[in-house]
Amino acid sequence: MLHPFHTDISSIPLPAQFTYPFCYTPHPLCIRAAEELQQHLSQHPEWSEGKMFGVLVVQTAEGEVGYLAAFSGILAGQNQLPFFVPPIYDLLQPDGFFKQEEAGISALNARIAQMEQDPEYLQQKTSLRQAEAEAELALDNARQALKAAKAQREERRRTSLLTPEEAGALVRESQFQKAEYKRLERRWKEQVDALRLPVEAHASRLQALKHERKTRSADLQLRLFRQFRMLNYRGEVKDLCELFADTVQRIPPAGAGECAAPKLLQYAYLHGWKPLAMAEFWWGAPSQTEVRRQGCYYPSCTGKCGPILRHMLKGLDVEPNPLAQRNEKEEELEIIYEDDALLVVNKPSGLLSVPGKEAAASVMALMQARYPQALQVHRLDMDTSGLLLIAKNKEAHQCLQREFEQRLVRKRYIALLEGLVPDDHGRISLPLRPDPHDRPRQVVDLVHGKTAITDYEVLERKDGRTRIAFYPQTGRTHQLRVHAAHPLGLHCPIVGDALYGTPAERLCLHAERLEFTHPVTGERMTFQAKAGF
Repeated sequence: MLHPFHTDISSIPLPAQFTYPFCYTPHPLCIRAAEELQQHLSQHPEWSEGKMFGVLVVQTAEGEVGYLAAFSGILAGQNQLPFFVPPIYDLLQPDGFFKQEEAGISALNARIAQMEQDPEYLQQKTSLRQAEAEAELALDNARQALKAAKAQREERRRTSLLTPEEAGALVRESQFQKAEYKRLERRWKEQVDALRLPVEAHASRLQALKHERKTRSADLQLRLFRQFRMLNYRGEVKDLCELFADTVQRIPPAGAGECAAPKLLQYAYLHGWKPLAMAEFWWGAPSQTEVRRQGCYYPSCTGKCGPILRHMLKGLDVEPNPLAQRNEKEEELEIIYEDDALLVVNKPSGLLSVPGKEAAASVMALMQARYPQALQVHRLDMDTSGLLLIAKNKEAHQCLQREFEQRLVRKRYIALLEGLVPDDHGRISLPLRPDPHDRPRQVVDLVHGKTAITDYEVLERKDGRTRIAFYPQTGRTHQLRVHAAHPLGLHCPIVGDALYGTPAERLCLHAERLEFTHPVTGERMTFQAKAGF
C-alpha cells in the first residue's frame, strides 16, 4: 500500500510540520501524490461516482518517503480495493457480526413492510374509518334533531299557556329523546369498538416490531463504533464512542471513521510510519448537494472527522490553526460614514465581523472599544470585504434590523469568478441549509433548504474569468459563494474560495454598495466602496 513517487521529488523539501487538516494549502509532495493517484483513477471509468479521496505522505523508519491513498466510504460497492489502504474495520465481511445483524434487521424490515401492507389489515382500517365517519354523521344528525325539538318545546312554553299535564308531557318527551340519543351513541360505540380492536391489536404488534428494529439498529451502530479503535502518534487507542462522548450529539454520526483521512493515519500508525503531510480532493461526478469540483482540494469535515482527527494527530507536530491566529489587521478601520446613530465601515478581507470562538479580532471588537454601546446590524463572512453597517444605540439597531428583516436594504456585491458565465444577467434560486457534519459549509437542499435568491449581472469577461455583480434578495449564510460555485447555479466558484473552489491570496468577493433608510432622519442613504481586486 506504500507507493513510491514515480517522479523525482529530491528538490521538494519535507514539510516542517504536519498538515492542519481543517484549513490548509496542500504541500507540494501531496500535490505530486494526488496527481499520481488521479492518473490511476482516470484508468478506472467505473469509479466515476463522485467521491472524496485522500493522500498521506509518510516516512518509514529507514527514511524512505512515499504516500498512501484512500477513499471515503465505499467505492463501486466495495470498501477494499487494490492501491488503497483498507478500512479501519471491514463492516462488509460476510461472516462478521455487522452483516449478520444487518441481515436480521433487513428481515425485520421486510416483515414490517408486509404487515403494513397486509390486505386484511388495510381492509379493517378502511372499515373502521367508514364506521367512524358514519357514527359521527348519525350522532351529529341526532344532536341537531334534539336541538330542534328543544327549540320547539321552548317556543310552546313561551307562546302557550300549558296545563300541568301538557308541561309534564314536554318534560317526558325531552327525557325520552335524550335517552334515545344515549342508546344510539352506545350502539355506535359498540360497533366502532368491535372494528377498532383488531386494528389496534395489529398496530400494536407492528409498533413492537418497529421498536425492536430501532433498538437493534442503535445497538448495532454502537457495537460497530466500538470496533473502530483509533490510534494516534503516541500509540494511544480510543474507540469512536469514547471520541464522541464529549460532543454535543454524544453519539458518532453514521459513517464516522470511514472517511479517507482517518483510514490513512490508522494505516500509517499500524506500520510505524511517520505522517508528513496530507490532502483530500474530490474526484468524479459533481455532488448535487455539496459544492465539490473534480480535482479541487477540501479540508476534512468537522462533524464526522473533527473529534477523530484531534485524537489521531496527538503526538505529531501539527501546523497551527490559521483561523486561531489573532488577526493583525490595522486597527484603524476605514470609516465611510458616521453620525450619532450609525457607522458605515469598509471591512477588509480576513477580518471577522463579530468575535469568534478562536479569533478575537473583529470589526465589532474594534468598534466597541471606541463606542461601547455599538451593536451589530448584519455580518459579512470573514473573507468577504466591503461595507458593514453598525448601530450606535439600541433604537437605531432595532430600526435597521427591521429594514433587513423586511428586505428594504439594497446590497450590491462585486465578485471575480473562475470561468465564464454565459448569460449577461439572471436569477439563481437554490435553497440552502447548513451541513451538520461540516460547518460552516452550506449545501443545496431542494426539500429542506431555506429559500435563497440571488440576481446577477455580468460586468466583464476576461482571461477565462467573469467579473460579476450580485444582488442578493435573501441573506443566507454563504449564499453568494454557493450560488456561484454550485453546478445548478453559475458553476463558476468565486476566485479564492477555499470552501467551494480553490484557495488563493484572498476571496474575491466585496460588498460594494449599501442602500438603506436612516433610522432617525428617514432619508434614503447610499454608500459605495470600490473592490480592491
